[in-house]
Amino acid sequence: MPIHLPEGLMVSVSGVRGRVGESLTPELMTGISAAFGAHLREVEEGRTVVLGRDSRRSGPMFSRAVMSGLQSVGCDVIDLGVVPTPTILLAVQHHKAIGGIGVTASHNPVEWNALKLVSSEAIFLDVDGSDRFRSYMATKDPPRAPWDELGSVKEDASAWQRHLEAILELPQLDTEMIRQARFRVAVDCVHGAGGPVIRELLERLGCEVVGIGMDPDGRFPRDPEPTAENLGQLGQLVLESEAHVGFAVDPDVDRLSIVDETGKPLGEDLTLALACASVLARTPGTVVTNLSTSAVVEDVARAFSSPLVRAPVGEVNVSRRMQAQGAVIGGEGNGGVILPALHHTRDASLASALILHHLAEEKLTPSQAVGRWPTYEIVKNKVSFPNEALADGYALLEQEVGGDSRDRSDGLRLAWPNEGCWLHIRPSGTEPVVRLIAESPTRQKAQQLVDRAASLLDRFS
Repeated sequence: MPIHLPEGLMVSVSGVRGRVGESLTPELMTGISAAFGAHLREVEEGRTVVLGRDSRRSGPMFSRAVMSGLQSVGCDVIDLGVVPTPTILLAVQHHKAIGGIGVTASHNPVEWNALKLVSSEAIFLDVDGSDRFRSYMATKDPPRAPWDELGSVKEDASAWQRHLEAILELPQLDTEMIRQARFRVAVDCVHGAGGPVIRELLERLGCEVVGIGMDPDGRFPRDPEPTAENLGQLGQLVLESEAHVGFAVDPDVDRLSIVDETGKPLGEDLTLALACASVLARTPGTVVTNLSTSAVVEDVARAFSSPLVRAPVGEVNVSRRMQAQGAVIGGEGNGGVILPALHHTRDASLASALILHHLAEEKLTPSQAVGRWPTYEIVKNKVSFPNEALADGYALLEQEVGGDSRDRSDGLRLAWPNEGCWLHIRPSGTEPVVRLIAESPTRQKAQQLVDRAASLLDRFS
């Protein structure tokens, strides 16, 4: 029967997420997966679907539910087990699968889990693909396979090894130079999927690894999002171990945050900035990032005479724009780095290697590397706002706040490039609010922009 998603489930372009045992149940996971598999078989040629998960305690239960749903509609499942999310997408490409499913709630707390849906192109569903699948799910009853046409299950224990070798073979990396630098790296993998794989990659690059949260048992000891406020313990580890750099990844290993040699978190936007500096030094070309990413990425691109193009927020939006522009690197300001030479997906393992390459090539400490670039302050807020009044709200902001450049491709972005300031206002996809984010060389100016926008939008409440 058609599936009606319950209240409390958060629905995005690339999938669904919810609290385990509340909005998210094995029965729902089975139903969505069956619908997705049937939809894929209707629009693609083939029947192979790749499945992987992060280390959450609910992962085995939900993976079995997903597997059952896929098999019930005749899909053959390639089960990767616990792997980074980018490994899943690379495996979709490797197996020439009709799609893939990641059982992961990424940076969400341990009580959450999710389905992330992957197309045959080995990228997450875009808006068009998501709309088609959601229409199918809401209106169609997936045809079940008879007993002799049920899908099979095969394990693929080599997916991460292929991913690892692909990183080490990248022409953008001088692996021998990195090995000669003999870095000591402190790592916090928050007991997610990254512990074993990040350690193996760094050791292959000649690093001494000291780690916390390396066992992928899914027992997150803190908020798993790798933001500055969550990296205090990693900062202490950097100091105690006299590490050259600290790396933190989220549970599904697609976002990387950096802690410098003094134990100070650098901020997630600087992950992309330093990765761009690493790549553009050898391969100048177009950089793509989203509308809410720091101007420091634009500063780096400009220094290498490389154009920067901005896309709407969301990994798949950046990936699509990178494909269209032939970009050499891109990503988002949340620590997500995308290198098309490897794949069109955010990859924390890749990002860590690019950062080490940059530090080794320039013979810099992390604090020296970021000290080459201007510093900015970002302020964020959200305010209740009716979606039906968005157009009027944007018009008022353009009239009252101004901006030397304006972009309406994803909400409204007003920018003052000569002052290093911008303001981005965009609706939430999951609640009746608008998100406000501003950046400026000073926190006071960024706060003023956010406060001014909030005050103007308050007229509509």
